[in-house]
Parts: sequence; C-alpha cells; structure tokens
Amino acid sequence: MARRAEPPDGGWGWMVVLSAFIQSALVFGVLRSFGVFFVEFVAAFDEQAARVSWIASIGIAVQQFGSPIGSALSTKLGPRPVVMTGGILAALGMLLASFATSLTHLYLSIGLLSGSGWALTFTPTVACLSRYFSRRRSLAMGLALTGVGLSSFAFAPLFQWLISRYAWRGALLLVSALSLHLMACGALLRPLSLTEDTSVGGPGSQLTSLLCHGPFVRYTLALTLINTGYFIPYVHLVAHLQDLGWDPLPAAFLLSVAAISDLVGRVASGWLGDAVPGPVARLLMLWTTLTGVSLALFPVAQSPTTLVVLAVTYGFTSGALTPVAFSVIPELVGTGRIYCGLGLVQMIESIGGLLGAPLSGYLRDVTGNYMVSFMVAGAFLLAGSGVLTTLPHFFSCISASTSRPRDLRIETLDTKIPLPKEEGLGED
Repeated sequence: MARRAEPPDGGWGWMVVLSAFIQSALVFGVLRSFGVFFVEFVAAFDEQAARVSWIASIGIAVQQFGSPIGSALSTKLGPRPVVMTGGILAALGMLLASFATSLTHLYLSIGLLSGSGWALTFTPTVACLSRYFSRRRSLAMGLALTGVGLSSFAFAPLFQWLISRYAWRGALLLVSALSLHLMACGALLRPLSLTEDTSVGGPGSQLTSLLCHGPFVRYTLALTLINTGYFIPYVHLVAHLQDLGWDPLPAAFLLSVAAISDLVGRVASGWLGDAVPGPVARLLMLWTTLTGVSLALFPVAQSPTTLVVLAVTYGFTSGALTPVAFSVIPELVGTGRIYCGLGLVQMIESIGGLLGAPLSGYLRDVTGNYMVSFMVAGAFLLAGSGVLTTLPHFFSCISASTSRPRDLRIETLDTKIPLPKEEGLGED
C-alpha cells in the first residue's frame, strides 16, 4: 500500500466509522446495560453486591489491560484479523456464561474470556479510525462512539424484557449471538500506511518514549481517575433506584434516558472539538467536571423528576467527554504512535475500571445505601479534571489539533515534510 503524507480525512475512513459505530455498541453498549443482569446475579447466586460487581469490573479491566496486546498484534498483522478474532472470543464468553453455576464461572467467562475479546476489538478499531482522520477527527470519533448511546438506549430495556421472557441464561445466549457481529466489524477495517510510520521506530522504542513523555503520563493518570468513577451509574444505578422503591423496568428505562442524552452529547462534543479553537483537552476538562458534579448529586435526588434531570445531565456530559478523550491522544503522541499510545493508556486506566465498581459495591454494603458510592465516584472524576489542567497549551489559544508532537520527525528516505512555522512550533 502506498504511503500517504496525511490522513485522508474521509474516503474509506467513513466505513471505518461505521465499523467503529457497530463495534462500540456491541462492546460498551453491552457493558453499560449489564446493570440489568446485576440484580439477577445477586438473587440467583445469593451473593453480596461487592462480589457480583467484580463481573463487570473484571471485564472492563481485561478489556483495557489487554489493549496493548491488541495494539501489538494490529501493528504486526493489521487490525482486521485481530478484531475478527476478538468477536469470536466475546461471543464464546457470553455463551459459556449462560451455563454458569457460580460467580467464579461468570468471572472467567464474561470477565476473562469476553473481556479478552473486547480487548482485541475496541483499541485496534479506534486506533485505525484515528489514522484516517485529522481535521475532522473529533467529529468522526463522536459519530463512531454514538453506537454506545444508541445501544444503551436499546439494550437496557431489551435485556430486561429478555430476562423476563427467557430468564437470565436465555438472555445471555442471545447476547452471545449479538456479539458475533463483531466479526463483520473487523472485516471492514482496511489498514492505512502513513509516512509518519517510518519515523517512530518499533513497539519497544515507542513504549520507552511514551513512558518518558511527561504530558502523556499525566494524561494517562487523569483518564485512570476518570475511569474509576465513570461506569458506576451503569453498574449500580438500577440497584440504587430499586432501593428507592422503583420497579425494575422503569429503573432500566432511566438508563435508556441517559443513553439518549449520551448520544446527543457525543455528536455535539465531536462537532465542538473540531469547531472550537483551543486545545481539545480544555473541552474534555469541562465535560469531566460536569459529569463528576452530576454523579455526586445522584444520591441527593429523591423525586422522579429530579432523577430524570440528573440522568439527562449525566448522560450528555459523560457521552460528550468520550470522543474528545480519544482525540487528545494522537495530539499528544502523533498518529504513528497511536496504536501503542492508545493501548498503553487503556492498559493503565484499567486499574480504575477494575477498582471502581467493587469499591462502590463495598461502600454500599458498609453504609447500606449508594449515597457515599456515588459521591466518591464523582470525586474521582473531579480529581481527573484537575490533572487535565496540567497538559501543554491548556491555557493558551493555540489549537493542539493543528500541531504535531515536538519529538516526532516525519521523514522518509525520499521525502521530508516540514512543519509550518506560523503555527508557533517551528521546525522539528
């Protein structure tokens, strides 16, 4: 494949957007709707909330901790076979989970096996998408990740209906069938070769340079803190509402309300990320702060109207932070290092995904309600917002999207692409 000097900002990239849209729905849409199964698992296995919470937490952690493996394999083999293999593993895990007789079986099937499949699908797809776009990267990312919002809107009541109709075992069988569609998503991914790829070195040298890159390390810390509290409503909001006396179906419907708002937030944030001057990290800090505040207010709300307003607010802001969070990474490390950079970020932030839901469940078991759980989750997001303010050019008027990392040389044997001086960075 001929090397391109710049991402095409379109073309086959829109098919990659479609692939990422469906793939995000089948990975994070399922994860976000898993709170419906949470109540069923507590009753079926007569276990405490903290122990059942480990199912989703292990799945999230394995998906993120295994991301460097998916990135490395994609660098060597291309994203297509890697994502297709991940689809098979994700479906197999859900299939085996339908035969579980203990929580340990669910830890291994959903947490470990499906989580491994998700690790091989999400990061390679997002990294491939980032390489196809530059000027419209935030918009493309926002459109791709709207799959999470649409599927969350559809899956929460759908899963609740499936459970009432076929019990939780039959519902998991159908989720397994849905997950097989990840193979079709992988088939749509076409590798893209850029001139920048020749100047970044192998995976080992990329890893070393990233770990010594201060802004990248601080950004990874911020995302880890954000990730600790981000998933709490999707795991425990249904249980919290049932503690307040809500029926299961209306409680699941409130998740769908948040999902609709999430969908709008992703598209709006993607458009703003490309249209508003200044660093994209500034928008990310705004959305993260608002998400943390809405999380902390959840336990204070008692009336249905107030809870719906908070669900809409949380859905919009939590959805809005996602596309810009992924758009910041290529601005920090360059498109040539996006596979390694995104995989490393996902691996480190898995610490937050692993500890967040069990910590929330433990606080609920100790206190008897979810008040402290939601307040602590909000505090983690506010802490992540504070770390984001330390990124380069955060308080400047220069848009990071128009610049490249200073430590990258974009050069081949026959071609050198100079960086324009008027953008304020000078030449490499």
